[in-house]
Amino acid sequence: MPAILEPQPRLGDVQCITAAGLHRVAWREWGDPDNDRVLVCVHGLTRVSNDFDFFARAVAADYRVVCPDIAGRGRSDRLRDPMLYQVPTYVGDMVTLLARLDAKTLHWFGTSMGALIGLVLASLPGSPIDRLILNDAGPVLQAAAIRRIGAYVGEVPRFATIDEAEFYIRTIAAPFGPHSDSEWRFLTEAVMRRDGDAWVRHHDPAISVPFKAVPETDTTLWPLYDAIRCPVLAVRGEKSDLLSRETHAEMATRGPRATLVTIANVGHAPTFIHEDQIAIARDFLLAT
Repeated sequence: MPAILEPQPRLGDVQCITAAGLHRVAWREWGDPDNDRVLVCVHGLTRVSNDFDFFARAVAADYRVVCPDIAGRGRSDRLRDPMLYQVPTYVGDMVTLLARLDAKTLHWFGTSMGALIGLVLASLPGSPIDRLILNDAGPVLQAAAIRRIGAYVGEVPRFATIDEAEFYIRTIAAPFGPHSDSEWRFLTEAVMRRDGDAWVRHHDPAISVPFKAVPETDTTLWPLYDAIRCPVLAVRGEKSDLLSRETHAEMATRGPRATLVTIANVGHAPTFIHEDQIAIARDFLLAT
């Protein structure tokens, strides 16, 4: 595992509500807690807040960086009703989190599911988001990719060793692209926890339940995208099966007219662990 250097994150949580009751959303926080410039970084479907550890350290001098575990993942509570594991619930939770943060300047960096949450939030009238990074997700979601992800998201494998768990993560996360052995160990340990004498995924398998209702056709969110008024950076993995090349290109011609970046030799989705990827996001966020 790579050396984890100071600073270490602070841990926090906030109570959120759905029609099924209350639940707690946890986060990891970096940088000056009194900094009025806040960056919220939100992970993908089966990932956790730790995914942004490398990036958060890189920008902690400029931002108060808050990385939440979306409900059902990491340290956050699991939901009583699995059908609530959908973007509208997550958007509601993030509105509660943003109210707690009380940011004067708010930037958003979302990967996959985190990008979709940010896209919806940024489309709302009066949205507080001033800059938005959409990492390998956009206004059209490829149905085939959603089915691919849904095929493994509800699995509950148990691993006798962390090495076995890492082999599994390397297999299902191969589209992340090339990573060193220490980086794969980091990406594995981030989403695993001990359960008795075994290692298991650090998310609720019930997040797969809404996937049973996934349509056979692509999902289109263009009206929401067209309503966004802040600067947008749209990142695509060159081999992505979720964000098509055509959709990515169209994002530069309508709505907020996103700045486009393609990451070579990567599918769904770039991890922003490597310095060249970190620099792309950092330069966009800090641009004047």
